[in-house]
Amino acid sequence: MQLIDWIVLAMYFLVLVVIGLTAYRKVKNSADFFTAGGKLPWWLSGVSHHVSGYSGAVFVAYAGIAYTHGFTLYIWWACGVGLATLMAAMWVAPRWAKLRIKTGIQSPTEYLLARYNLTTQQIIAWSGAIIKVFDVGGKLAAIAVLLNVFTGTSLTVGILLAGGVSLVYITIGGLWADVWNDFAQFMIQLVAGLTMFVMILGKLGDGFSGVFTLWHRLPEANSHLFNDPYTPAFALAMLVIDFFSYSGGTWNLATRFISSSSGGEARKAGILSSVLYFVWPLILLFPMFAAPLFFKDMVDPTLSYGMMAIKFLPAGLLGLVLASMFANTLSMTSSDSNTVSAVITRDILPVVFHRVRKFTPKQSLIMARITTFSFTLFTIIVAMNARHFGGVFGLIVSWFASLLGPIAIPMILGLLPVFKRSGSTAAIVSILGGLLAFVVTKLLPDFSLAGEVATPMLTSLVLYVVTGFLVPGDESAKADELLSALNDETK
Repeated sequence: MQLIDWIVLAMYFLVLVVIGLTAYRKVKNSADFFTAGGKLPWWLSGVSHHVSGYSGAVFVAYAGIAYTHGFTLYIWWACGVGLATLMAAMWVAPRWAKLRIKTGIQSPTEYLLARYNLTTQQIIAWSGAIIKVFDVGGKLAAIAVLLNVFTGTSLTVGILLAGGVSLVYITIGGLWADVWNDFAQFMIQLVAGLTMFVMILGKLGDGFSGVFTLWHRLPEANSHLFNDPYTPAFALAMLVIDFFSYSGGTWNLATRFISSSSGGEARKAGILSSVLYFVWPLILLFPMFAAPLFFKDMVDPTLSYGMMAIKFLPAGLLGLVLASMFANTLSMTSSDSNTVSAVITRDILPVVFHRVRKFTPKQSLIMARITTFSFTLFTIIVAMNARHFGGVFGLIVSWFASLLGPIAIPMILGLLPVFKRSGSTAAIVSILGGLLAFVVTKLLPDFSLAGEVATPMLTSLVLYVVTGFLVPGDESAKADELLSALNDETK
């Protein structure tokens, strides 16, 4: 890192401060803080949904996969997420916006009280909040690895820096600060990603045809659509997991739809995010695919992207690439912090402390900021102990992806009238069954990667449907009315 690189990085931090302060003036109450008052335009919501769907882990854990296994990463990750997001845009996204319009929800789990009951809502709220601590911690650990490669700072210092910056600006500006940072970071990522793409093409020496001739220089398996352990079964498992995640099972992504002004706007936001997933990763991942040609037999392939940037980018652009990766992580971690704090503030604390229900709008806003600060602090602690959970990839895939299904299935399927028979009993059975399946995959050594991530989700899915069929929920009139309204208004 040269002086100009540090200047570029410092300018990015200055942009964050300006965004936070500007957003601060727009936040008058908890609805502004958590859902931007339901005023997000579709293009801003779509870009935010896209960049909030991945973090610096792409440049660390996924860069390692691109180095060792090649093009399959684009197939099971980018295409899988793109297709899942498109399905979510068609079937689920408008329902989230309608929920806010009809019921005034500010958190993704708030509607579960009417759809199921208090017990189900609390199980999902508590479980999801705890799981998110591990997910966000993994992403903070990822950006710390990148900072170590670029600047030589220790992982602890990197985690404290990344977490500290996120902690400050999201606590000040809420969702408005988050989505505008998403937009700014996507612009930075476009410039940095295109620059890396062009530089690597130039180094390959074949002009644009290098996009295709590259694969002849790599191991044959690197050009395959599937490369063990990333098999078709794994890709299919991830597609199902991605559907539940990107349709709102990952709470910060649900918030992008909830905050849209109408169901139609939410649908357009989802379609934009889907298109970006199909197109942009082809450029973003290209330097990662090419890394084995320039750095052979790396002991730690997760460092490959950082090493490529250091080797080939001139002063100034190196700082821009680091800023884009830093921004990418902060966009996801900060949006997670904002949404989880909404769940804690709106759905958990009022049950634990009844006097919270009587808070004034000003007191609720203060509570929202305190909760956001506290949650981010916990994720920093987890990030500093990431090695105990299998590292960055272990936290994000083995833990979060495996645990997502049991929490997300009752949330997402509960929005659809076709699953009306599945009530609170089906929801609770599916959650507990999925969590038990996760424990089994961790205790038994013979599970493949596909089996490890798919078993908890498939267990929950089967239990939710079968239990709903065998033991239909005694749905309240309020739940019936809610589902009928969502069905009618999203046609």
